[in-house]
Amino acid sequence: MPSALQTFGLPPFTKAVKRLIIVNVAVWVVLLFARLTVPAVDRWADYYLILRPVAVVFHFEFWQLITYSFLHDPHGISHLLFNMLGIWMFGSQFEMDYGKRRFYELYFWCVAGAAVTTIAIGALGMFAYHQAPIGLFRVMAQIWGTATLGASGGVYGLLVAFAVLNGNRALYVYGLVPVKARYLAIFYLFLSFVNAFSGANGVAEFAHLGGALFAWIYLRYLPRYGLQTAASEGLFGVRNAYYRWKRRRAARKFEVYMRKTNRREYFDDKGNYHGPRLDKDDDRWVN
Repeated sequence: MPSALQTFGLPPFTKAVKRLIIVNVAVWVVLLFARLTVPAVDRWADYYLILRPVAVVFHFEFWQLITYSFLHDPHGISHLLFNMLGIWMFGSQFEMDYGKRRFYELYFWCVAGAAVTTIAIGALGMFAYHQAPIGLFRVMAQIWGTATLGASGGVYGLLVAFAVLNGNRALYVYGLVPVKARYLAIFYLFLSFVNAFSGANGVAEFAHLGGALFAWIYLRYLPRYGLQTAASEGLFGVRNAYYRWKRRRAARKFEVYMRKTNRREYFDDKGNYHGPRLDKDDDRWVN
């Protein structure tokens, strides 16, 4: 990810962003230490936590859709550094605008979306390469047997969200060249698209594109107040519909009972009670 500075200075370290960065750095340090002292721990993390399409599809290791984003290249710090810088630069603004819960929701939605895209492209490439063994399909098929790690999918999602919501915000690329956020996002997405189909740099470019795509879907099509609110509203809607059905069912049973006993009390379809109507010559009264 690019090193970009906002025209109004560096963004603050918001709470969720800070926690996410701390967890990623801590995991990197622990695995680096394990690599030097207890290699078995590093091998276990490499086998079970990094995204492997075959393991997810055939062994149902679905946790890899998220856990791969917390692991970074142990042979150098640049992979971790630029991803954490991207989370800070583009995630802080989103968290300030929409809150901690929505930030986590968007970030992990993009992380999972990047993983799903990687698996889907790999599976499609495997099928297409067997039908027509050409170079493009070979590049796609290689993903099926390749391990993917890093937070770049989530970072690209945050970049797209920043560009959509703050498209005219000027950013300084490498602290020198001012570029509007939307043009910066377009440039890096185009670069990822070209690199993805060339397969030359060994970077999980399809994961970048998947994270960006899922960020756009989140902002464009998903409920305005987020997935958690929509899910809770949906559950409450199902619960309320069930209760309404129970009230209507009880009302019908009660109405049948009233007709059998020749009484004039009844419940309507909404469950409201209606007492007997008094005739004009009825001398009864109700207090």
